[in-house]
Amino acid sequence: MALPWLAVLKIVPWTDVISNAPKVADGAKKLWNAIGKQPPAPQKAAPAENPAAAPETQSLTASRLAALEAATAQLHEQVLASSELIKALAEQNTELIRHIETSRVRMRQMLLAIILIGLIAAAALAR
Repeated sequence: MALPWLAVLKIVPWTDVISNAPKVADGAKKLWNAIGKQPPAPQKAAPAENPAAAPETQSLTASRLAALEAATAQLHEQVLASSELIKALAEQNTELIRHIETSRVRMRQMLLAIILIGLIAAAALAR
């Protein structure tokens, strides 16, 4: 089961992911700032009663308008929640990429240290 994950990890262009992580985080912050600052859609007062319209039509129109305003407010809240989630995920992605890069550098340093120790051990055995 581990083999497919390893294959997937080998296919991922990590240099592109690492180089684009700050751009993704900045884009998410801009989205959050743009969406978060917008106030919810203002509730407009119902239009003036038209005396020529039937009372049933007026109440139906008012109820549909109220339902549409409620749906719009709910959608605005969902957009805010989604943009907050995107911002949080982008920050986590940036942190994950930073940790991966740190681990990669440490692994390279350990590899060089192991090679150096191996060369020293081989030289000591050759004497």
